[in-house]
Amino acid sequence: MKAILFLVACFFSQIAFSQSGVQLQWYGQSAFKLTTVNGKVIVIDPWILKNPVTPPELKDLDKLGKVDLVLISHAHWDHLADAPEIAKRNNVPIWGPGDLNQTMMDLNVLPAELLPRFNKGGTIKPFPGVKITAVHAEHSSTYVSIDPSTNKEITYPGGEPIGFIIELENGFKIYHAGDTDLFGDMALIQSRYHPDLALLPIGGHFTMDPESAANAVNNFIKPKFVIPMHYQTNRFNIGSPDDFIKSLGKTKSQVIVMKPGEIKAF
Repeated sequence: MKAILFLVACFFSQIAFSQSGVQLQWYGQSAFKLTTVNGKVIVIDPWILKNPVTPPELKDLDKLGKVDLVLISHAHWDHLADAPEIAKRNNVPIWGPGDLNQTMMDLNVLPAELLPRFNKGGTIKPFPGVKITAVHAEHSSTYVSIDPSTNKEITYPGGEPIGFIIELENGFKIYHAGDTDLFGDMALIQSRYHPDLALLPIGGHFTMDPESAANAVNNFIKPKFVIPMHYQTNRFNIGSPDDFIKSLGKTKSQVIVMKPGEIKAF
């Protein structure tokens, strides 16, 4: 019964939000479903089926509906996980670090036409009025695959991690930082792209912690809105939204704390 009520609420939320144009749904960790002004659906870092904080009602890739594009910030399993299957089902490309896509191509994960390549500074225009640029991230990236002959894990190059600047049809700009530590050139991202909304990891250990993320917001990125992500999915990334808000102190950025499964309009 709870599952039915949840899906009904999501349905009516989407109807209400459709008047505003841009919709963003969070699945936990760094996984988002972005619906553009003209209705194109972009899925980012889709760790859904085995994500411990994704609502059970959403652990079904069919419930994503039609997907038009998949973005991957780096090769780690909690970001890449369901991307190949989503790309196959929808016959749409995965855009991610160029060398990661080359590795997946070499391993026959997907056909070449679904693994186009770009790199930091590269910009694609996949739909009318939409631009996506790969930007720097301070992290690592390795691709782990199971060797079918031995059933053992093998690690392959995963390219360099990236973040994304996504400019939508109405000019609204989203900065999905991927997994990253704080780095000074976030100031260049601000001065070059002026993101309206920043999606920032706050968990710590593998990424920025709340204090570093707050530093990024107040001193470098300075977005109108910020959504914390990538926290409390394992025993290491223990940062919390409360810690993030406390670290921000008096700030000009509006903090939006989303619950997994929730939809926001911008």
